[in-house]
Amino acid sequence: MRKRPVLLGSALALVATALAVPAGAEVRSDAGLAGGAFDGRHLAELSETTRLADRRALVTGDRTIAMGDANGLYPASGWHIRGEMGGVWAPPVKLLDGIWFAVDGAWLGADAPAEEYTTGWGYHRFAYAPAGLSVDRVDFAPDGVRANVIGLTFRSDTARTVDLAMDAHSELMPAYPWGWTTPNAGQTNLPDSGAYAEGTLRFREQGDGHDYAAVVGSSARPVNHALGPDHRGPQDPAVVCPADGAAPPRCDDSAFGKGTGGRLDYSVPLTPGKPTTVWFTVAGSDKGPAAARSEYAKASRNPVAALRSKVDSRGALARNTVVDLPGDPELRQSIEWSKQNLADSVQESHDLALRDTDEGRAYPDPAGTLDEARWFGAGFPDYPWLFGTDGEYTSFAAVAAGQFEPIKAHLRALRDVSEVINDGSGKLVHEVVSTGDVYFGANDDAGNTDETVKFPSAVALVWRWTGDNAFRDDLYDFTVRNLRYVDANLDADGDGWLEGLGNVERSGMGVEKLDSTAYYIRGLLDLADMATSKGDTATADWATSRAATLRERFEAVWWAGGDANGYSESIDDPDDPANDNRPVFQRHWTGVTPMEIELPDGNALASPTHGPVALAQREKPCYTGEFGLYHTGSGPTSAPEGNPGPSCDSVVSTVKSERSTYSLNTAVMAVAEGNFGRLTQQRTYIDGNVRIQLDPSVWETPGAMPEVAPSPDFVANIDRPFYDRSMSLQAWGTYGTLWPVVHQWLGVSPSLGTGELSVVPQLPAGQKSVSGKHIRLGAHGSVDVSATAKGNRLTTTVRLDDVRADLTVGAVLPAGKQPVSVTYNGERVAFEVVQTTRGAEVRAAVGGSGSLIVACR
Repeated sequence: MRKRPVLLGSALALVATALAVPAGAEVRSDAGLAGGAFDGRHLAELSETTRLADRRALVTGDRTIAMGDANGLYPASGWHIRGEMGGVWAPPVKLLDGIWFAVDGAWLGADAPAEEYTTGWGYHRFAYAPAGLSVDRVDFAPDGVRANVIGLTFRSDTARTVDLAMDAHSELMPAYPWGWTTPNAGQTNLPDSGAYAEGTLRFREQGDGHDYAAVVGSSARPVNHALGPDHRGPQDPAVVCPADGAAPPRCDDSAFGKGTGGRLDYSVPLTPGKPTTVWFTVAGSDKGPAAARSEYAKASRNPVAALRSKVDSRGALARNTVVDLPGDPELRQSIEWSKQNLADSVQESHDLALRDTDEGRAYPDPAGTLDEARWFGAGFPDYPWLFGTDGEYTSFAAVAAGQFEPIKAHLRALRDVSEVINDGSGKLVHEVVSTGDVYFGANDDAGNTDETVKFPSAVALVWRWTGDNAFRDDLYDFTVRNLRYVDANLDADGDGWLEGLGNVERSGMGVEKLDSTAYYIRGLLDLADMATSKGDTATADWATSRAATLRERFEAVWWAGGDANGYSESIDDPDDPANDNRPVFQRHWTGVTPMEIELPDGNALASPTHGPVALAQREKPCYTGEFGLYHTGSGPTSAPEGNPGPSCDSVVSTVKSERSTYSLNTAVMAVAEGNFGRLTQQRTYIDGNVRIQLDPSVWETPGAMPEVAPSPDFVANIDRPFYDRSMSLQAWGTYGTLWPVVHQWLGVSPSLGTGELSVVPQLPAGQKSVSGKHIRLGAHGSVDVSATAKGNRLTTTVRLDDVRADLTVGAVLPAGKQPVSVTYNGERVAFEVVQTTRGAEVRAAVGGSGSLIVACR
C-alpha cells in the first residue's frame, strides 16, 4: 500500500472534491474507519507502478462492467467469447471494445504509459505525464445507470491549449451466445453502424428482433469528428485473435468482432496551476437508441455528484463489519477490501428471456421471462453471471459483511429462474447468463446436485442473520422441493447418498459425491429448522429423521481408511452387491467439506476423531502449497495418468494431480480449520487469500481477490495472455476471510428467526484481542464484539444496537484450561461448558449488553 498526498488537479482530487476532502489529506489504508466511521476525510486505495501493461483493470457498477489494462488500454480479453469479454459492457450487451485518449498526438497508455494505476472503493484511476503536462484519469460506473464515466484532469505549469483526441470502437453484441455454442457469437453478432450527432458518437446494431445502441461523448464540445472501421487509438492496426487455437500473446480484437469506430477531437485551454477536467461518458442499452441516449443523459448530467454518490455508497458499506485485529493489519485490510469486492460483484439485468441451452447445443424459444434479476456476479470478466454454487458460498461472506439485500436478491433470482426452466421441480439451475440463457442445470442435466442441496442452507443462513420471516416464507416452498427432488430423483439405489455431479467435475469419480452428501445432510437440518419455525411438523420430522439416519452411517461409509487419512470424494455402486459403496479416493479438495460444513448445533459434520486427522493430512505439501489448498493433491508417481508432486500416502489414484490453488478451495479449508478450532493452522489458508488479494508481488488487480493463485500447475495470470486467464475478481474467495474472522474468531452466530443470538469468540494463539463493530443483524440492528485474553482471564464484551434476541455469551477455552468462575457485568452467572468440534465452549445466558469474564485455571 502506498500513501500519497492529494494533489490538486489529479484524478484523486476529483474524488476528493466529490467527498469534500480537504486538499492535502492523506490517502490511507484504514479509510478513516476508526470507531466504525467513514467520515469522508480519507480514501482507501491501493496503487501499483510495475508491469501495468500486464495487469487487468476493472471497474463495475450494478449495470456496467468495464475492463482494460492498468495502462488504460484495452487488449482483447476473456475466453467465453474469445477476446470480447473486456471493454465496456452494459449487461446483457457489450458496448465498446475500448475508449482511448491522445494528448497532442501522444496516446495515453502507449506513447505516454501510465506511471501509476490505483484502485479505490468504487473507482479506479491512472496517472500519466505526457510532455509538459500531468494527466490523471478516473473511471467509475454509477450504480443504477448503464454507463461508464471517465474524467480526464489536466494540469500545466504554463498557459497552453492541448489537442485532445478520443477514439472509441464499438462492439455491440449480447453476452450469449458464446464462442463455441450453437449458434456461436460469430453467427449471431451483426455489423455495427456508426454516426455522429449532437457532439456524440452513436453506434447501433439492429436485426433479428434486437436493437442495441451505444452513445459516447463528453462534457466538452468537439471541434472535429471522424467515423470509420478502426479508431482503436494506439491499437490500430488491430491484431486479431482467431476464434480458437494458437493466437498471438496480445490481441486487439477478435474473430467475432464486427464493430466500427469513431473519433472526437477537442481543443482544451489550460491555465497555469489550475486543473481542467473533461468528462467522458459511454452509455448504452439493448432497447434502442432512445434508451441509450437516456442512459447517457443520466450519467453525464453531473459526474461529480455521481462520483460522490458512488463513493458514499461504498463508504456506507465500509461502516459495517469494522474489525480491529492488533498486530494483523494485512488481514484487517483484506476484510475492508473483501467487503468492496462483494460490492464490485453485484450485477443486475432486466427483461431476461429464460431458455435452456443444453450446454450450448441448443437455442430454443424462451420458456419464460423474468422482469429483473439482481445477483452477485461470480467472477470477472468471464463469469459475471448468476450461479448457484458461487452464490451459496458467497452468502456466508455476504451476511458477515452485512450485505443482506444483494444476497436475498441473488437467492430469489435463482429460485425464479429455476422455477421456469425446471418447471417447478425444485432442481436448482447452475449458470444463468445476464441474457437469461441457462447453460447448465436443467432437469435433464446430470447436476449439479450439490447446488440444489446447498440452497436451503443459504436461505436458512440469511434468515438467521436477518430474522426476516417474510424472506423465509417466500423461498420456503422452493427449499422443501429442493430436497424432495433430490430424494425422489437422485437416489436410485435408496441408500441416501445422492447421485449426480458435485462441485468437482472430473473423470473417474463414483456416481455418488461426498460434497453433495455432506451438504445434503446440512440442508436437511437447516430445512428442519425453518420447518419447525413455521409449524410444518411433517417436513421437520422428515428432514430431521433423514439427516439422523445419514449421520449415523456417514463415517463408516465415507472414511477412506488406510493411510489416506481422509474422506473419499465419491463412492461407486457397481453391479456386484458385495462391492457396494466402493470408495473412490482421488484427493480432490471436496474431501475437506465434512470439516467445512457446520451443522445447526454448531458442530462440524466430520467426527471429532476423523476431522482433525483429515485436516492434518490436507496441510501436508501434497495438498497445500504456498497460497493454499490444491484442487487435487498429489500421490504416488505410479498413478495411471501420472501424479507428479510429493506423496503423503500410498493410495494410487485414477487421476493425476491438479496443483492449482483456487481461492474457493483455500477458503473452504480455512473455514474447516476454524470449525475444529485449529486457528494456528487456519492462518496458512486465510493468509493465502489475503496475499493474492493484497500482496503487490502476487496480485494482478490491486485489492481484487482472484479465482486462482499462482500455483505449480497454474501460471500466474499476469504472465498469461489476456484471453487465457482465470478471473481477476472472484467473489467466493471472500468466504475465507470474512467468515473466519466474524463467525469463528468473534463468534457471532445469530438465529434471529428463532429469536436467539450467540456470541462465543475464539482467539487465535498469540492474539491478545480482536474486535468488530457494527456487525449487522436484523433489519436495522447490529452488534459490537470484542474478545481479549489476559493471563487466565478471557473477556467477551457485547454491545447490542436494536437487536432483540435471547443472548448467549461465552468463550472457547484454550486447550487444557477449565473455568473457575464466570461473571457478567461483575455479577456471577450460571454457565455451562459444551464440548464442540471447536473445543470446550463456556456459554452463559445473559441479558443485554455487557462484558463476560471467564476466569480459568
